[in-house]
Amino acid sequence: MPGVTLDGRRMSAEIRQELSLRITALSEKDIVPTLAGIIVGDDAGSASYVRLKEKAAAEVGLRSEMSRLPQDFTQKDLLTRIADLNDRDDIHGIFVQLPLPKQFDEERILAAVSPSKDVDGFHPQNVGRAWLGQEAFVPATPAAIMETLRRAGYHDLRNLHAVVVNADNLVGKPIASCLCQPNVGATVTLCDPDAPDLQSLTRQADILVVSVNRPGFITADMVKDGVIAFDFGSNYVDDSAATQGYRLVGDIDFAAVIEKAAAVTPVPGGLGPMTITMLLAHTVAVAERQSATG
Repeated sequence: MPGVTLDGRRMSAEIRQELSLRITALSEKDIVPTLAGIIVGDDAGSASYVRLKEKAAAEVGLRSEMSRLPQDFTQKDLLTRIADLNDRDDIHGIFVQLPLPKQFDEERILAAVSPSKDVDGFHPQNVGRAWLGQEAFVPATPAAIMETLRRAGYHDLRNLHAVVVNADNLVGKPIASCLCQPNVGATVTLCDPDAPDLQSLTRQADILVVSVNRPGFITADMVKDGVIAFDFGSNYVDDSAATQGYRLVGDIDFAAVIEKAAAVTPVPGGLGPMTITMLLAHTVAVAERQSATG
């Protein structure tokens, strides 16, 4: 019997309804949660993603303030812009859309965002606190994976083996930091996608996380029965039957793997919507903390 499709659109809609209620409660205290975003340059993919964030924010009643800056914007001016946002009490969350143009020191830019407003979870302080198991923002995709597990009823992860095919700062390392905490209890293996023994590792996975941007990279013979699989791949493949002549697919051969799996996130409609929603949730959480201490 095929596994369950982990419907990120449905879960995301549920969370956004909950966020709307929390935002309404904050408005009664004259607090409007506000997300500030910065995008530099004219990368089409980045611009599209920022528009999705703006649209999602508006849907839940969260205010967004986006700075769209030219390609030749200087690092000094960008640091000044971030400092101004850090100092504003009416700004609760800040994100810098990646990738930045080549003239920027990306690590320095991300470290300039106040840790308390770093809703993307990229500041070194948040990264370190997350590994130590302390309260911290983690990047939105790992946060989405943990929330999806919770809402799908996977509350006890102790003694499960999580295999993560990715070791970057966006997905691999931060999801490892979430899963390996004592209160979660999973055993975590981080893998390079080109590891010669990758198949032997993925076959051990009770939880499999894949983000390599290689269409259909994980096939049915690479997973064991009952796996819970998360796909954060984004690949456009030719499809003459599609209106645009192409379609979006993930890194997992969904049709084949779901026949063996307990549950799989689809692409599209899985982690994508949830990732944006978790960014909104982080922003609302900052506003609620401000309300509690203000």
